[in-house]
Amino acid sequence: MHVLVARIGKPHGIRGEVTVQLFTDNPEARFAAGEVLSIQDFDASSAVGKLVPSGELTVASSRWNKKILVVKFDEVKSRNDAEVLRNSHLEFDSSLDEDDTSFYEHDVVDLPVYLISEVPEGELPSGEALGKVTGLQAMPTQDLLLVELAPNGEEVMIPMVEELVPEIDLDEGFVLIDPPAGLLELAEHSEGEDA
Repeated sequence: MHVLVARIGKPHGIRGEVTVQLFTDNPEARFAAGEVLSIQDFDASSAVGKLVPSGELTVASSRWNKKILVVKFDEVKSRNDAEVLRNSHLEFDSSLDEDDTSFYEHDVVDLPVYLISEVPEGELPSGEALGKVTGLQAMPTQDLLLVELAPNGEEVMIPMVEELVPEIDLDEGFVLIDPPAGLLELAEHSEGEDA
């Protein structure tokens, strides 16, 4: 599956470097020298297609300039080339990333969610799930797991930290959570107010 990692922004300098708006939580790996990224919705007849006939860009180098990642691609030689690529979206094929132990939103959406306190240690969850994963929301400090509660359809946001989301098992297909006291009750209470 192709995963969106960045949007190319404005040129940086005169040697073809570009700034990128990141959509990945692992920019050091995605923009390591030698990494190959595909241009999303590539059109060989476009100006981008004339510059990069393969539809792929190879990272030559990347560096941080304050809080902005600046990237140099092998195929981009000048500021004019960089300008052609502005607003292009970059993606990579997650199925080729064998060393990556992380997961992506499409891996977890619709997985059943259980309270860790209701699953005996060493056993797989069984019975009715608390809810299901509806998405992941990337945030500056930490990502949020979005969970739709089964009883009322209310959505809660749980910070993706090990203390609150101790296990995501993609092989068995479930998520265990340990939410802070009151989080689930707060969602139920707000649903009651809307009724």
